[in-house]
Amino acid sequence: MRVLLLGATGFIGRFVADRLLADPAVHLTALGRRDDSDVRFDLANGSPGALTRFLDAVHPGVVINCAGATRGGARELTRHNTVAVATVCEALRRSRCGARMVQVGCASEYGPSQPGSSTAEDALPRPGGPYGVSKLAATELVLGSGLDAIVLRVFSPVGPGTPAGSPLGRLAEAMRRAMQSGDPELKLGGLGVQRDFVDVRDVARAVHAASLSAAQGVVNIGTGRAVRLRDAASLLARVAGYTGALHELDGPPPRPVIGAQRADSPGDHVPPVTAQPYPDGCGAWQQADVRTARDRLGWRPRINLEESLADIWMEAACRI
Repeated sequence: MRVLLLGATGFIGRFVADRLLADPAVHLTALGRRDDSDVRFDLANGSPGALTRFLDAVHPGVVINCAGATRGGARELTRHNTVAVATVCEALRRSRCGARMVQVGCASEYGPSQPGSSTAEDALPRPGGPYGVSKLAATELVLGSGLDAIVLRVFSPVGPGTPAGSPLGRLAEAMRRAMQSGDPELKLGGLGVQRDFVDVRDVARAVHAASLSAAQGVVNIGTGRAVRLRDAASLLARVAGYTGALHELDGPPPRPVIGAQRADSPGDHVPPVTAQPYPDGCGAWQQADVRTARDRLGWRPRINLEESLADIWMEAACRI
């Protein structure tokens, strides 16, 4: 099976590439903006015609899109998350390859949900920010394209390679600094949110399963269990062996300072760290209903949060 992978160097894309390369039945080609891609192509600025010619030459059976942007203004997010997907859909419609499309979406498309609830695929999307809006627009383009396509709405991916700027990445860095400097306590703010954390390697397994299946439409990828960020912080401290006290602040400080340098002077005030912002626009609670993934993809998560956090900590501890 010939597979064209878009966004192979991103957080999720790297693990999808590893998963596909481990399958001897897959012939993988990576397309992206970086020099280490098999083929250089900028989805946000390239033309559908140019991509169509490449598709006709390579003739993939599956096109997987892990590309996109998680940060930036509304214009940049729209360009990388929506316009780029429009380019892919149009190129696939024009191409003679007849490839199946697997689009990696995100739970930010749903927006805030009722505490205690599990969000199913038929929930009405109400994204709470420009990122979720740009990803939802991409999903609608894929679903309305007439292609053989599936959209995986990934909840909160964690594990090795977790971006240092993410809430758990910042927590790990703050804990590393506290242990390095011998701080007996770590002041934390913004830990009240609850998220459905799913390991990125399990996400890669879901993408692989989706590429082989005939399932179409939207499928949630999560664990089906929301975890409070403060509980994840306590688990991370246990994994890291941090014996200091974790003090949660009642409210976030005026500015996010997680991972800030320790003051040079012993008498200087060391500001608290905070897990804020959690810029997904999903409010205080989000939890996936994952029955569709189980029933239509035969997929279940395998890696627990403790293992994911251990890998996050390993990378943070090795950072100089």
